[in-house]
Amino acid sequence: MTAPDLASPLILVADDLPVNVELLTDQLATFDYRVISAFDGPSAVESCFTNRPDICILDVFMPAGDLGVDDRSTGFEVCRRIKRDPRTSRIPVIFVTALNDATDRVKGIEAGGDDFLTKPHNRQILGARVRSLLRLKHATDALEDSNRKLRELEKVRDDLMKMIVHDLKTPLSAVLASLEMVIDGDFGAVEPRQRQVLADAEVKGKELLDLIGDLLELARLEEAEIPLDIGQVDPSELFTEVQREWALRFRQEGATLRVEIATGTPRLRADRGLLRRVIGNLVQNAVTHSPPPVNVRLAARADGTDRILITVADDGQGIPPEYREVIFRKFERVHQVGVTHTRSSGLGLAFCKLAVEAHGGRIWVQSGEVAERGSQFHISLPLEPQARSTS
Repeated sequence: MTAPDLASPLILVADDLPVNVELLTDQLATFDYRVISAFDGPSAVESCFTNRPDICILDVFMPAGDLGVDDRSTGFEVCRRIKRDPRTSRIPVIFVTALNDATDRVKGIEAGGDDFLTKPHNRQILGARVRSLLRLKHATDALEDSNRKLRELEKVRDDLMKMIVHDLKTPLSAVLASLEMVIDGDFGAVEPRQRQVLADAEVKGKELLDLIGDLLELARLEEAEIPLDIGQVDPSELFTEVQREWALRFRQEGATLRVEIATGTPRLRADRGLLRRVIGNLVQNAVTHSPPPVNVRLAARADGTDRILITVADDGQGIPPEYREVIFRKFERVHQVGVTHTRSSGLGLAFCKLAVEAHGGRIWVQSGEVAERGSQFHISLPLEPQARSTS
């Protein structure tokens, strides 16, 4: 029998009886697999982390050593430790055991085991199951490798975007400062028509500067770099501020803004500025993406005992079902027939989602299938902000 090629799959066999290890080694060698062995729980765990085998074949009943379980459960504990470590979690585990009780099989499945062989086992069945699990592992490894490369490419793209955006801010600020000086007459008299053109250019420049600021702040929110300025927030006072900010625009558009605060609506602790911007973005979406005159409703009520639900609703065209998830991604926009859109970066709802999640909250949209029913954006926030998960 020739020695297995070094490129052939590596299999760890763990059993406290050398005769069983020898039998499995001989059987696996007929399929040209390489084999390493262990004779107790701790050495099986160590060998798995050190050698990274393609498959682990474990006996259930082995000396437990310092694993903290009885010998009858050693194989299960070894499997648990392999599966919960990211370095080895994708390694398939086959239990080879004399135990044939349903309870033991349930324990093996709960520990993360992938297959069982009952002693005495058939060599051909062993080979078939090993081949099947190897194919599954190779497919899983290939998928994970593709995902890793995709994440790396996305990081390169995002880093490049942030670098470019950051570098744009300084020269644009200089351009705006120069425009302001010309408009103010610092370089001589400016004719009315020239002043109007320069003022239009200044407005567009400020819009671009705001867009750059949104991109940078969005990136910081994604990386959890913006600390929350937490304070007491009264929903009624917050809505009053939003009403005041949008009063002129609503008069110009012929739109209406109605506020509903349910009895017993609690105060919450949140970043008032971020929350006001979130609601402002949702109001702006309602006005911008609905045929005039639009009616907007701001509502707040208790959501259980420890949360508050804020709603921004409109009676516009609504959002088609296929867009209700993607609109919260960066640069995504909904194109609807019959609505005149102003320029939109597609960042507003992405910012809202990140800002709400920074508080430990959730944002989602409901929209009727009939166009006239409009859309309702709901924000569920804890009364006390919760730390974001970094996973």
